[in-house]
Amino acid sequence: MKLLVCMMLLASPASIELLDETPTIAAGKWNYYAVNLRQRTARITANFQVLSPAGEVRLALLTHGDADRLYHDAPHGVLASTAASRQGTVSFPVPRPDDYDIVVDNREGRHDVSVRVRVSLDFGVTGPAVVTAAPIRQLTVIGLSFLFFFAVVTYSARRILRAIGR
Repeated sequence: MKLLVCMMLLASPASIELLDETPTIAAGKWNYYAVNLRQRTARITANFQVLSPAGEVRLALLTHGDADRLYHDAPHGVLASTAASRQGTVSFPVPRPDDYDIVVDNREGRHDVSVRVRVSLDFGVTGPAVVTAAPIRQLTVIGLSFLFFFAVVTYSARRILRAIGR
């Protein structure tokens, strides 16, 4: 029996698709989807695509308490958010087991929009995501490193040549 349970745990998927819906969100309104992670943490990945010919929405990940404050038009925090656009993705490793909400926001919109929303959970996340610097920052670091290196070599060579010349 224990062997069967162990095999089922190993065969369980590390990532599951929680939601795939296409709601219509009225102009000036927002919609939310609850994500209950009370047992363990995961990386929440949510993406959207506006299917209507006109309109843009914003996608945000909030704690359930912040979503409740949003509902009452009170100041609230946001864990991750996209800019208002026709499509976008939010991917965020939640810091602790809790209740979270995905909010699709059309409060700034002038038209009702049909939006395809997909949410998935990845339980295989064990550490922070690897992030690389922007290409311009990489080139800046390389250039400054070369300048420092050649300044040290030049200074050392001058000191050595002066010492040999004495």
